[in-house]
Amino acid sequence: DVQLQASGGGAVQTGGSLRLSCVASGLSFDDYAVGWFRQAPGKEREGVSCISRSVDGLTYVANSVKGRFTISRDDAQNTVYLQMHRLKPEDTAVYYCAAQTFFCPIVRGSLNDMDYWGNGTQVTVSS
Repeated sequence: DVQLQASGGGAVQTGGSLRLSCVASGLSFDDYAVGWFRQAPGKEREGVSCISRSVDGLTYVANSVKGRFTISRDDAQNTVYLQMHRLKPEDTAVYYCAAQTFFCPIVRGSLNDMDYWGNGTQVTVSS
């Protein structure tokens, strides 16, 4: 079974940093794209960032976090990271990681749904 485990969330003040981790198991990690999504209370889910399989070297970052969030992967550790800097209160949400084979599903400039989903990790940014 494919399993994705997200961790690294927490509570920080405006301007702080966090690094989220998504550890995958039950799949050939090298062949999978991994994305990060977030959902705040009362809001729609938003695709934040995605990284394709390493051989393609493609990344997607939503405009709302561009220049502040960076996605990376370590295939030896079956892990994808989301480094978040200069956090704002509007970044407060539950963050989820997801995966599918090969490429990030970008549709009309936005990250679309993916096949496998992990648990969420809460990020809270106070002003």
